[in-house]
Amino acid sequence: MLLTVEKVAILSSIPMFKDIPGYVLASVAEIMEEVELEAGETFIKEDAIEDCLYIVVDGRVRVHSQGQDIAIIEAGQIVGELAVLDPEPRSASVTTLEDTFLLRLTKEPFDEVMADRPEIAAGVVRTLCQRIRNQVHYMMAAKGV
Repeated sequence: MLLTVEKVAILSSIPMFKDIPGYVLASVAEIMEEVELEAGETFIKEDAIEDCLYIVVDGRVRVHSQGQDIAIIEAGQIVGELAVLDPEPRSASVTTLEDTFLLRLTKEPFDEVMADRPEIAAGVVRTLCQRIRNQVHYMMAAKGV
């Protein structure tokens, strides 16, 4: 089990949270759940309605939909961030490629922290923009463009 200070260190290394003061990250860290999964486990299922994001602390995961790989997410990256903002059916599934350790953050506590700290919302927007750019590059590379 990670200490709050360890979770804060993880959060502060993630672009979405890099501009957030440590004491704010401590409040986020305290509401995050630890999740340990073995290789081959699907923890986000396409079309499921959920309200959480995951931070990959250790391991790698594959984002996929209908048999097509969309992205590989590695330690220090976030997956599922759209659901914490707008809980709609998941657009893809996510499966571990190896034993993986995650931190999970759900919508309600995240909304509370975001309401108090607008810089978190700015970090979310930056992260979403980067994710879109990465997916476009990944899809173009897969097509040989």
